[in-house]
Amino acid sequence: MNTKHSITLKHLLIHNRKCIGLQYNTNKVIQALVDSLPNVSWSKTFGMFYIPNNKSNLELVFKTFRGVAWINGNYFFTERTINKENAEVDFNRYRNRRPKKGHKLCPEAYLLKLELKRYSENTVRNYVSCFEAFINHYYDTDPIDLNELEVSNYLQKLIQEGKSNSYVNLAVNSIKFFYEVVHGMPNRFYSIERPRKQKQLPSVLSKEEVVSILEHTNNIKHKCIVGLLYSSGLRRGELLNLLITDIDSKRMMVHIRNAKGNKDRYSILSPNILKDLKKYYKEYRPSKYLFEGPKGVKYSVTSVLRIIDSAAIKAGIGKKVTPHILRHSFATHLLENGTDIRHIQLLLGHSSTKTTEIYTHVANRSFMDIKDLLS
Repeated sequence: MNTKHSITLKHLLIHNRKCIGLQYNTNKVIQALVDSLPNVSWSKTFGMFYIPNNKSNLELVFKTFRGVAWINGNYFFTERTINKENAEVDFNRYRNRRPKKGHKLCPEAYLLKLELKRYSENTVRNYVSCFEAFINHYYDTDPIDLNELEVSNYLQKLIQEGKSNSYVNLAVNSIKFFYEVVHGMPNRFYSIERPRKQKQLPSVLSKEEVVSILEHTNNIKHKCIVGLLYSSGLRRGELLNLLITDIDSKRMMVHIRNAKGNKDRYSILSPNILKDLKKYYKEYRPSKYLFEGPKGVKYSVTSVLRIIDSAAIKAGIGKKVTPHILRHSFATHLLENGTDIRHIQLLLGHSSTKTTEIYTHVANRSFMDIKDLLS
């Protein structure tokens, strides 16, 4: 097969009919084969040829181009689980809510698709919240009847209200999920522009501030939670998913499973935190997860946030402290201590050093050798 040539399949909805879009670079051989397909047409709007979407036509596409071009179906075959290892989300809490007067709830088809895709609890919560805000803005209209302009007007409203770029992007994702995944119409909102990501520098704490927060936790369990987030550079969800067996005291490492991007990785385990963990284990005796709530269930997100917030206030920290700020502080302090950025990348689980390089902008070591212009 000539791997230089490829055809990307796209879902198109043209005149309310589902079609198979064929996206490829100009090539005489491929074009001749496309022209041979039954009922092939050109869409000026989408800039590609298309044929009616049915089983026989889909089989014909693969048969026609076999040995000539590689068929890329990544955008076409979307019925896949996002992460089989994600913990099951209790969708009954969404389905069993009592509808308030004048407020529409998320459609069952939307919830079912989220459930089948096995999205994380955090993603489900955010998607449901954002999509319900959208459909209630157009309360008297069925969302399937809304057009691109009405969606754009809603997003513009969010921007005018001062919503963050991350929230607007989340709203876009939740809306596109309804049309593209739930109803199989991925082309309806191609032209919606997303806000540019703000290139903000991460907020970090000094080492003294981190120590002060640890000293102001209420008990050994809380101290271990804050200590692990900082000393191992964990994300909040990674901490909550830790099993007792993920603490490797012989190798002084923490095993992080199914992290962002469905990847496993290891991070360092602080000897001081290990001492605290041993005290914690003797006192609390968790059964499965390293940190558990009542009845042995996984510790809650809100509890972690409350612990950090309370300790930071007691420590007199004058800014909002979150699990991610502790993670930022971990990376920055390693860099300041001379740790190679590629090692920090591996510890954080970043796919590229480009993501990790942002910490060079906040590390004091980056500016230590700059000569004082006033001296």
